[in-house]
Amino acid sequence: MAEDSESKLQLIQRHIRAFPDFPKKGILFRDICPILKNPASLTAVIDLLEEHVRKNHPRVDVIVGLDARGFLFGPPLALRLGLGFILVRKKGKLPGATVSVSYELEYSKAEVEIQEDAVAAGQRVLIIDDLLATGGTMLAACELMRKRQAEVLGCMVVVELRDLNGADRLKPHQVFSLVQY
Repeated sequence: MAEDSESKLQLIQRHIRAFPDFPKKGILFRDICPILKNPASLTAVIDLLEEHVRKNHPRVDVIVGLDARGFLFGPPLALRLGLGFILVRKKGKLPGATVSVSYELEYSKAEVEIQEDAVAAGQRVLIIDDLLATGGTMLAACELMRKRQAEVLGCMVVVELRDLNGADRLKPHQVFSLVQY
């Protein structure tokens, strides 16, 4: 990685806080809020994501962001790339006709959806979120794209919690993460 990219990564890492025992005992929560509060670190995130996309996905059509923190990084990246942005929301949050997918959480089920006309068959998409843990929501977003016959080029996150094996669950889709724990 170039020296400039390495310094940007270090800046990002310095702006990720760890909160032990949140939201429950035994969990080490990685907080990206300081990244958002600091213009230089937020710019570094978008710079590095843009660099990755331009280098690895020159023919992407649209950026797809997951509810809700994917909405923080996806639109600025889409703007930089001259692309549109699509929302993947929790069930019941989008107007009009929607397409949904249900998925398993640790002790329950959840559903995500997109507007029916959000993505066209054959469009090449990149899916973005702030953090990859077990991969359930990201996998559901990939399934939504498959239902709409879009091609998922890859998944991108700011933080990846490797011990939870979310990237393995997303195969064959490639996962790009800026910071790994």
